[in-house]
Amino acid sequence: MAAGQLTEDGRARVLADGNQIPLLALGVWQVPDGPECEKAVRWALEAGYRHIDTAQAYGNEASVGRALRDSGVARQDVFITTKFYPGSRDPEAEAQRSLERLGVESVDLYIVHWPQGGPTWAWDGMQRAHEKGYARSIGISNFSASEVDALLKAAEVAPVVNQVQFSPFEFRRDLLSACEQRGLALEAYSPLGTGRHLSDQRVAEIAERLGRTPAQVLIRWAVQRGLIVLPKSTHRERIEENAKVFDFELTAADMSTLDGLDGTGGTDRALEQTWW
Repeated sequence: MAAGQLTEDGRARVLADGNQIPLLALGVWQVPDGPECEKAVRWALEAGYRHIDTAQAYGNEASVGRALRDSGVARQDVFITTKFYPGSRDPEAEAQRSLERLGVESVDLYIVHWPQGGPTWAWDGMQRAHEKGYARSIGISNFSASEVDALLKAAEVAPVVNQVQFSPFEFRRDLLSACEQRGLALEAYSPLGTGRHLSDQRVAEIAERLGRTPAQVLIRWAVQRGLIVLPKSTHRERIEENAKVFDFELTAADMSTLDGLDGTGGTDRALEQTWW
């Protein structure tokens, strides 16, 4: 199956290195370590999610690992992503610590969380983590098109994803195009705008007509583009609702309306301003 293709069930995508990544993930940013995170992950796995996205900076890898072990779902059936915190010095050593916290032998995807200190310096350690088998795939997050290009010039093992803030309201067309042309799948974080986008009237009108929630409409927009999408919630009902996005389609007119909500000018940048 060629890179970029979706699996037959339309729920996963083939990465450039041949590994498959589920399109729908539970993101656990800002979810405290402990019972709240464990419950969210457990509920997601019960609802059919097979991709959990955490990070060293989130401080909740141990909870993700506990929830996975307690779920009864086999480790090989769940795609686990974590991210290297670039305030640390050695991605390889930090990967080992992540594996200890998660209680797993390897992660499916290990990402440089943001390009602090420049886009290339951490990549040697990321490649070592990959070579040692700590991560099946490696990628990046919050990299602009120019930062992707700088990294690709230096990389022996190319990144297979770029995880960025992405939604109809942050429809970074030029960044998406650059990533796709260079063999990187785009992962959409904050697809609901941390809740801000749910109250938009145009989103609500589409949702009402389809008998869906605004969140389902926004997640479906990403899924229909073949993007990996990472809605975050700690509420069981919303986690379950957010998983129900594979049994309906947005029309071409709906997609066009949603595309028109972009406020970034179709930028090739990952962020409007850096936060580090």
